[in-house]
Amino acid sequence: MQLRLADAESTESLGRLLAITRPSQAVVHLQGDLGAGKSTLARALLRELGVKGAIRSPTYTLVERYPVPGGEAWHLDLYRIGDTGELDFLGLDDASATLWLVEWPEKVGQALPPADIRLQLAHDRQGRTVQLQAGSPAGEQWLEALALSPGMRALSLQSV
Repeated sequence: MQLRLADAESTESLGRLLAITRPSQAVVHLQGDLGAGKSTLARALLRELGVKGAIRSPTYTLVERYPVPGGEAWHLDLYRIGDTGELDFLGLDDASATLWLVEWPEKVGQALPPADIRLQLAHDRQGRTVQLQAGSPAGEQWLEALALSPGMRALSLQSV
C-alpha cells in the first residue's frame, strides 16, 4: 500500500490509524531519510495508545519505553548505532515489549525481531509518500484492518 501524506497532520493521522488497528504484539520498522516523518508517526501512534506526558525522541538515548494497553512499547532510534554488538547494552534481551517502533532498523540487519510492517517514508514535492509493506501474516492482517478502517478514507483520497 502506498499513500501520499500531504503534511505532518496526515502523517499523524496514519500513526493514529496504525494504533487503532494494531495487533496485540507488533514490530514496526520505520525507514526513510532524516526528517521524513518517522518520529512524527511514532509519536502519534504512541499518543493514540494513551501515552501521556512527553514522548521523547530516542535519538540520543536510543530506546524509550512507554506503558501501553496490554504491555509496553519500545521506541528505538538506531541511527547512531555503529554495529549490532552495541545492541547488547540497550537492555532489549528481556523482550517484554508488545510493540516495537524501530527507526533505522537497517543499521542492525537481522539482530532485531522481524517487522510485521515496514514503513518507508520519503519526501516528494507534495509532502511525503509512505510505502507500507507487510512482513508477516500478522502484518498482512494489520494492513487489511488498516485499509478497512473508517479514517483511512481521508488518507486514501491522497493515494499515490
